[in-house]
Amino acid sequence: MNAVDRLSVLKTYKLYVGGKFPRSESGRVYEVTDSKGNWLANAPQSSRKDARDAVVAARKAFGGWAGATAYNRGQVLYRVAEMLEGRRDQFVREVADAEGLGKSKAAAVVDATVDRWVWYAGWTDKIAQVVGGGNPVAGPFFNLSSPEPTGVVAVVAPQESSFLGLVSVLAPVIATGNTAVVVASEKSPLPALSLAEVLATSDVPGGVVNVLSGRTAEIAAPLAAHQDVNAIDLAGADEALAKELEIAAADNLKRVLRPQPVDDWTATPGTDRMTAFLETKTVWHPTGALGASGSSY
Repeated sequence: MNAVDRLSVLKTYKLYVGGKFPRSESGRVYEVTDSKGNWLANAPQSSRKDARDAVVAARKAFGGWAGATAYNRGQVLYRVAEMLEGRRDQFVREVADAEGLGKSKAAAVVDATVDRWVWYAGWTDKIAQVVGGGNPVAGPFFNLSSPEPTGVVAVVAPQESSFLGLVSVLAPVIATGNTAVVVASEKSPLPALSLAEVLATSDVPGGVVNVLSGRTAEIAAPLAAHQDVNAIDLAGADEALAKELEIAAADNLKRVLRPQPVDDWTATPGTDRMTAFLETKTVWHPTGALGASGSSY
């Protein structure tokens, strides 16, 4: 058959919930266009039910992911970077279309995104040494503080930086043992939905990351009010929406990370986004005494 006689096989983008790829429960889709208004694809438009399903999946996955060793989580994140590297050309095309970039600039964004995954993969078994340790106390006690994950974190991904910004807010959440429900960029959701395909074919357990696309305000509202969501990152919310979501989040005392202006997503991120969703557990243990002198250890 002549190549010009072929029917194009258009990609069907789907949500990513619990390690599977469902269509939206509502059956709705919306058109995604490039920077010039040209049609790219139909993306699923998530409903409140999809958001609730994603939280259930994230909660179910939390125990196993939080209980994994930090070294193992680092290996899993590094595997994601490997998979992204292998699909580099696909992501260059999608980022170029999503953000109106030339091929060379889009390639630089994708390379920075892969490097960002590697960065957080390396931090998984080191962050405890930075934010934990032994505390000097008066008395014959060991007093040790260690970080533990907060739980299920809702992430409102950045609107303009659809890939590097997304990874920069998602990777620190899961690197520290949390599970995530991600609301992709409303305008440019395709890189996020393709990232879900990478996560599904890497070693990330189903439910650790759940990706929803659609109207940001519609999806984020039930997540902010959900009693089983422990924290929310408002990176992609505008000021008015952020205020509404922060009020809704107060009902069950969620941790809230308000929008932080980011001029350059390629800059070294530091540890702030990891520590934002960590709790500190402090343990006291008697040291006991040794010998007649009463010296302790």
